[in-house]
Amino acid sequence: MAAESSFDVVSKVDHQEVDNALNQAAKEVRQRFDFKGTDAAIAWAGEAVAMEAVSEERVKAVLDVFQSKLARRGVSLKALDAGEPRSSGKLWKITATIKEGIKTEDAKKVSKLVRDEGPKGVKCQIQGEELRVSSKSRDHLQEVQKMIKDQDYDFAVQFVNYR
Repeated sequence: MAAESSFDVVSKVDHQEVDNALNQAAKEVRQRFDFKGTDAAIAWAGEAVAMEAVSEERVKAVLDVFQSKLARRGVSLKALDAGEPRSSGKLWKITATIKEGIKTEDAKKVSKLVRDEGPKGVKCQIQGEELRVSSKSRDHLQEVQKMIKDQDYDFAVQFVNYR
């Protein structure tokens, strides 16, 4: 009898890549002609990303630049939780946070999908902000990975600790 194989379903972000994308976006915002005189800026505000400009359109453009830099660096845009533009004095601001971890409700959705539509003999176990999927057959695990990738969840999904 073969030993159990498993992998973890996680939602993590490489913080160095996010920081690099933010620095690239800040540089582009400082240098682009269409941002001249708009007081456009993007920077870290604790754990969140703060964007500001003189108009709602310009602050949305700053967010668009940041999203394009994230996508180019391989960071899923599902991990970015951007708020609505809001007026603050003379400036418009957007605050965005980086989401990590799979919430319990989302882990239950994935687990239910695997139980209902996945191959027989595949087990799911919620471990904090991760979901461990195990089976005796590695082929079944690969089927489950494909099935999870094909679903359109509102959170980023990665597979780690495949053994």
